[in-house]
Amino acid sequence: MTRRPVPGSPFNKPQPAPPPVEVFEAQDLVTHDRYGLGRVITAEAGAVLVEFGTVRHRINAPYAKLTKL
Repeated sequence: MTRRPVPGSPFNKPQPAPPPVEVFEAQDLVTHDRYGLGRVITAEAGAVLVEFGTVRHRINAPYAKLTKL
C-alpha cells in the first residue's frame, strides 16, 4: 500500500539548486585554504592552473577551497 503525498508536508519541497560554479580568468588573484595567495595562470573548463609563489597547482571544479580576491 502506497501513501498519498500530503500537500502541506514540508518533505514535499524540492531541493534547492546547487550554488553556481565560480568563473575564473587568467591573472585573477585568488586564495586557497592550503596553498595561500596565488594568481590564475590559465582557466579551462572544469579546472584552473594557479601559481602560488614558485609552485603551480591545477585545481579542479567546483573549487571548494579556492576564492577570488
